[in-house]
Amino acid sequence: MKRSLVAAFVLSAAMTVALAASDKEPPPAGALAGAPPQFTRFSVAELQRGFIALAFGSDLRIGARPLGVRRFDRPIVARVVAGGSVDRTAAMTRIVEEYAGKVPTLNLSLATGDSTDIEIRLIDERDFKAALRDAFGAEVTKTFVARTNPQCMTSVKSSAEGKILHAVSFIIVDKGDRVFFDCAYHELLHAFGLSNHDQRNPWTTLNQNRMVGYLSVYDRALLTLLYDPRMTPGMTAAGARAALPRVIQDLGLGGQGAKP
Repeated sequence: MKRSLVAAFVLSAAMTVALAASDKEPPPAGALAGAPPQFTRFSVAELQRGFIALAFGSDLRIGARPLGVRRFDRPIVARVVAGGSVDRTAAMTRIVEEYAGKVPTLNLSLATGDSTDIEIRLIDERDFKAALRDAFGAEVTKTFVARTNPQCMTSVKSSAEGKILHAVSFIIVDKGDRVFFDCAYHELLHAFGLSNHDQRNPWTTLNQNRMVGYLSVYDRALLTLLYDPRMTPGMTAAGARAALPRVIQDLGLGGQGAKP
């Protein structure tokens, strides 16, 4: 039987609200000057709300609407494609390695051969629209650009069953460190399956009203939840709500301080 495919395209434009959380700390070592602080302790409800908001839906999509969780169901291989007038290859490679080290259940590695699951293309801003047209066609690009003023973008193609098949991220390298690092961390979250944004969430990098530029404790927790074996591709929002409290408890994430 021919498998139907779902393609979702997530745009990011660098654009605070306060809830609860606790144990506020400075940004981790190595973060850029001016990066926001982070919280390290979250309730079950705060993690569950963030997961449901970010793991379901996307701002812009083409094809059938994905109805469930989308994530890779196999080890993930990422490739950094060098380009642009500022060499960010080493920095982007370190970011991929950071995700691999801090979220081991991603089973993430850098490409050593031709096969790749996530392609990270480093480009200059002036080449951004042309790169999108080459990848997705003029009409798709026109629609996306008309709805927002993106600084970076990720395309995620998945099966109707919710298994991510391939992702491509476009990261701008020539607009300064803040834009580069914010886009790099932000877009990889999309590529792994956190495909939506949430402007009401004060802790996630996927809130477009804040620039973070590092892998926060909160986002790391959401990825850890997404790649727990119990959160299966295609799982509905109702199924996720039912499963999350136990998964959060078993992983020791709810109500406990997690260090960067």
